[in-house]
Amino acid sequence: MLGAVLLGLVTGVVARMLVPGDVLRNMSGPTSWLASLAVGLAGAILGYLIFTVVLGIGDTDIFDWGGILSAIIGTVIVLLVVGVLSPPPVLPRVAAP
Repeated sequence: MLGAVLLGLVTGVVARMLVPGDVLRNMSGPTSWLASLAVGLAGAILGYLIFTVVLGIGDTDIFDWGGILSAIIGTVIVLLVVGVLSPPPVLPRVAAP
């Protein structure tokens, strides 16, 4: 369980560094870390499904450090999909002088 949390956190942070202007960029503090963890875990599962189940590459351990590359690729895909599906940020109105 601890390995899964660490893998999710590492892949979430690395993927957020790789994706410019990701949708989670305005978060800070514990919220940012939890979002990175959640995105990383979802990406690790997606990477496992793509590479192990569909393509037959890799081993059958879903949260294994040997599959960190597939987890990072899956997390980048999750970040891009979340960015496409999330609504654009609402900018505050500035009163005209």
